[in-house]
Amino acid sequence: MRIHLQSSHLVAIIAIALIAALLLAVKFRPATWRGMLFEAVIANVGALLAVLAFEVLTA
Repeated sequence: MRIHLQSSHLVAIIAIALIAALLLAVKFRPATWRGMLFEAVIANVGALLAVLAFEVLTA
């Protein structure tokens, strides 16, 4: 199975990551830069997995 990420997938990854980071920041309200970095990494990993799952399901 081949996964082909196109520019529209990258836009979706960025959009999902930004929304997830915003929701995490509202929920947990990190006080340190490490907390914000951790939330950003978690949001980006989640966005990447969401787009990859969609790509696998629609391929």
